[in-house]
Amino acid sequence: MNLTFKKSIRLNNSVAPVDNPLIKSLKKNYLLYIMLIPGLTFFLTFRYLPMLGLSISFMDYQPYLGVSGSEWVGLKHFQRFFSDPIFFKLFRNTLWLALLNLVFYFPIPIILSLLLNEVRNRVFKRSVQSCIYLPHFLSWVVVVSLTQMLFDSNSGIVNIIKESMGLEAFNPMLSTEWFRFTVLMQIVWKEAGWGTIIFLAALSGVNQSLYEAAYIDGANRWKQTWHITLPSIRGTIITMFILRLGQFMNLGFAQMLLMVNAITRDLGEIFDTYVYELGIRGGQFSYTTAIGLFKSGISLVLVIIANKWAKKIGEDGIY
Repeated sequence: MNLTFKKSIRLNNSVAPVDNPLIKSLKKNYLLYIMLIPGLTFFLTFRYLPMLGLSISFMDYQPYLGVSGSEWVGLKHFQRFFSDPIFFKLFRNTLWLALLNLVFYFPIPIILSLLLNEVRNRVFKRSVQSCIYLPHFLSWVVVVSLTQMLFDSNSGIVNIIKESMGLEAFNPMLSTEWFRFTVLMQIVWKEAGWGTIIFLAALSGVNQSLYEAAYIDGANRWKQTWHITLPSIRGTIITMFILRLGQFMNLGFAQMLLMVNAITRDLGEIFDTYVYELGIRGGQFSYTTAIGLFKSGISLVLVIIANKWAKKIGEDGIY
């Protein structure tokens, strides 16, 4: 009887297993978590771990001494950069190209998506999509080379046609007036089609009964687009806009490095190309890291402001 009583006491005093939601989710969705491993590994390796190297922007980093042996100098490199006359030129050129990219390029994938959404012939629609996706997979070396071949003053097909029509040959890559427009058109041609993927996916989720009800009420296609389609994908547009601001100051190093020449350098010299010249080729690692940190800080502030604005108008934002 005594043994039975003690056993019952131990059973009554035992702690019931805690139903941990995290463990439960891991057991239920373990395959999904396994699929996350490659993506998490990529971001940890190439996005978050390199952030530790930002510390060298506050020191006179010497490769042979390492981070622990280099001297801390505080804000010395930032002060040097802001007091350098080239800062205003770099900031002006980067800001101009970034604004052109945001104002003129960002709406184009949305417009293309709306146009493709109106196409009813599936074969024609898929063919157009394939054609506008392809430039995304070309490197900037190929894109800039194609531009040079098309507009070459002597052998470019565009100038050959113009000369046959009695017009003067013209190369926009050697013109300060057309340089920014040429850069923008290259971005549009290469990336606009690829940018439609997200918006087309959002359009596929719009409730079709809304269009039917609007058609019965007499709304034409334009009114349906304005009052149904655009409000339905507003959240996606705002999210992509915020993400675009996160890359506001990143204009594509490869493109600008290949496009800049002796004539257009005053317009095409941006933060990225300057960092390459002084950092990679000049070995001024601490100074150029400070420049990169400043550029990233601007994008971070823009993302925070845009996210707060999105929440004020009733959207979720990105965090």
